[in-house]
Amino acid sequence: MLKAFTNATIYTGSEKINGKAVLINDNRIEALIDSKSVPEDTTVIDCGNNCLAPGLIDLQIAGGGGYLFSSSPTAEALRAITKSITDSGTTGFLIAMPTNTPEVYHEVIRIVKENPHPAVLGLHFEGPYISTSRRGAHMKNYIKPPEPEEIKALLAEAGGVIKMMTVAPEVCNRDIIKLLIDNGVVVAAGHSNATFSEAMKGYEWGISTTTHLFNAMSQMHHRDPGLPGAAFQSEKAFASIIVDGLHVNYNVVSIARKLMKERLFLISDAVEQNLKGVYQHVRQTDRFTLPDGTLSGSLLTMLKAVKNSVEHVGISLDEALRMASAYPARLMKMHDKGRIEKGYKADLVLFNKDYEVRMVCIDGEIKSF
Repeated sequence: MLKAFTNATIYTGSEKINGKAVLINDNRIEALIDSKSVPEDTTVIDCGNNCLAPGLIDLQIAGGGGYLFSSSPTAEALRAITKSITDSGTTGFLIAMPTNTPEVYHEVIRIVKENPHPAVLGLHFEGPYISTSRRGAHMKNYIKPPEPEEIKALLAEAGGVIKMMTVAPEVCNRDIIKLLIDNGVVVAAGHSNATFSEAMKGYEWGISTTTHLFNAMSQMHHRDPGLPGAAFQSEKAFASIIVDGLHVNYNVVSIARKLMKERLFLISDAVEQNLKGVYQHVRQTDRFTLPDGTLSGSLLTMLKAVKNSVEHVGISLDEALRMASAYPARLMKMHDKGRIEKGYKADLVLFNKDYEVRMVCIDGEIKSF
């Protein structure tokens, strides 16, 4: 069935256009056409002069809808998390899994495999092969050195649902990184105390991105630029960044953007209030903290991160939207997501001038608000 989205300012991922309609056929974008040329027997959706953009993609979010997935690895929790995230305009996401026990890993893998949803892109394992000194909110006693046979068994069990893994480059050698990459895992450097040299080696060995730039990693210093300096100096490595004004100062986001350009992308790194188990997060006015007050996660949605990028960092709206859709899709080699172009998935978000979601379309299915 054909649907046409009309009367919108369209951000395609390449340009901003008006006076056109987005025509979709089932779950794919058919064309961008003149608004007066919509075929007969097409369901027309009037977008009310709002902004229509590719659905947002979050490669690191740990919970939502009242559930932290690592503490409640159930089908019910996954459904609630998915609804909460997609209602906010994010049409594709990786569920972040903090360093944990083998039992929890087994359960989250099982639940994700048994409960497919077009918005659930897979799992992002943060750890367990990370630095104890830069663990952040991760449990120290769950961190371990990498063992090839253990990794092989985990990946075999996962059957492809582990899409990303954050590791410390100084902990993982070339063979470990190659093993992950050969099994389809995008490897990220993070929760790391790597020197500049160690981080650059990791990128040379195939690490392709960096987890929450500046947070939980060695810091830039004029005698050793550390992991952030290596991310800047690398010609290919991407980096995610949390734009809530708390995890990273907005001026530092601006500097990173000027240096990394299309290699910098947005994540929410959002958690959910959870007062049970080993990973407890307390909701504050503008953040989540551990019970002792340590900053542990954001209260961002991806659309809020876009808004902050525009209003506080000075990034144009079309570029901020690319940082939340096209660039993460490029990193993950998702060649049919992150843009409004012929043949791409019909994953769309409609929002107003106040960045309030008005409609979400996932895989061609429309949800109105």
